[in-house]
Amino acid sequence: MDKNLNAQYDMTKVPEITFYFWIVKILTTAMGESTSDYLVFHINPFVAVVVGGIGFVVALALQFRARRYIAWVYWFTVLMVAVFGTMAADVLHVVLGVPYLISTASFALALAIIFVVWYASEKTLSIHSIYTVRREIFYWATVSATFALGTATGDLTATTLRIGYFLSGIMFTVLIVAVGASHYITRLRPGTARKHQSRDEVLTFWLAYILTRPLGASFADWMGKPLSWGGLAWGDGTVSFLLFVPIFCFVWYLARSRRDVQPPTTITENESELAYPAK
Repeated sequence: MDKNLNAQYDMTKVPEITFYFWIVKILTTAMGESTSDYLVFHINPFVAVVVGGIGFVVALALQFRARRYIAWVYWFTVLMVAVFGTMAADVLHVVLGVPYLISTASFALALAIIFVVWYASEKTLSIHSIYTVRREIFYWATVSATFALGTATGDLTATTLRIGYFLSGIMFTVLIVAVGASHYITRLRPGTARKHQSRDEVLTFWLAYILTRPLGASFADWMGKPLSWGGLAWGDGTVSFLLFVPIFCFVWYLARSRRDVQPPTTITENESELAYPAK
């Protein structure tokens, strides 16, 4: 058989990018922020980080053990990355005294390095190609870096730059809308080559993905933090519970309906030799 012939492969490990994806993503980022703050302030901070780290490792183990996209496993992993990523960014500032400007720049550099290495290795940054162990490692390394970067960026704008939690959330919302608008304008542009559209789609996806973190974190802090901090004083624990309910409902719906399962991916026979083995 010709090694260049294409075959259909349905083991992609991440969901299709739909309206539901962005809603659950924003909700999990917000819950990650409020849950992390609740744990750090209500139990020993070092114990909280250990608990968050254990949850992070367990979630990744479940995700890598799966051989296809499973809604419950995937979104549990995203949530634990959100919790632990928040803790990592906060430890740098609160415990080690690293200014938010420095931590934001450091996480941005780390993310850029991951993207460069990922592309050099795989020649793609598309999430529609996550069907090998190596690509999934790059994917979750990128996701972890975006959460840490988003946490530091949100705190930078809200506290260091004194914009406040609510206005920071509005600012990041406007930026995401602008990224989404540029995505659809590019797709509708006449005469644009398909390969350029694909690159634009990958770029706008990751830009929006990065921005969802400070957006969700800013609104979670606004709802949970004391009035003296510019918040609504609902409490981090209350905010976490209020966010958990819609997350549970959305993920339950996605798991039942399979609305976000990607269609079979066309890959070459050479690529299929590297893909996850079917169970």
